[in-house]
Amino acid sequence: MKIKIRPYHTDDAHVILDIINYNILHSTALYDYKPRTLENQIVIFEEKRQKGFPIIVAVIDDEVVGFGYYSEFRFREAYKFTVEHSVYAHPNHHGKGIGKLILAELIELAKEQKLHTMIGVIDSENTSSIEFHKKFGFENAGFIKESGYKFDRWLHSVFMQKML
Repeated sequence: MKIKIRPYHTDDAHVILDIINYNILHSTALYDYKPRTLENQIVIFEEKRQKGFPIIVAVIDDEVVGFGYYSEFRFREAYKFTVEHSVYAHPNHHGKGIGKLILAELIELAKEQKLHTMIGVIDSENTSSIEFHKKFGFENAGFIKESGYKFDRWLHSVFMQKML
């Protein structure tokens, strides 16, 4: 099994949408309530690409099995060297090292773009993602209590940061 990383193409959006909507409906990885439409997801990614942010996909035998990207952390000009990233693997492909390859590539792309720091905002219940980020040198930079509400309960956000 050879995992390849390549840039996102609009044709990948339907598989990415499946991954996103699975996480919206079944996890606290995304704080959205309603599944996204294909058109909405394409627009979201086009806006990121127009701003010069990368979107990458992981592929096994020409099948998209994960994706990742980063974009602005906040919208004020002084934050332009800080980005927030997201990494997802298809639920049928967890544990295959897909996330590691995606995050490693995103870190390299951020360095090439002369960015200064990457932020991951992770639900506090997602301890595997917190540990995953620690392996890449991310440090806990903050904890915000009850920052989200989903599945009839309050959720807390952990901010992880890596200096590039």
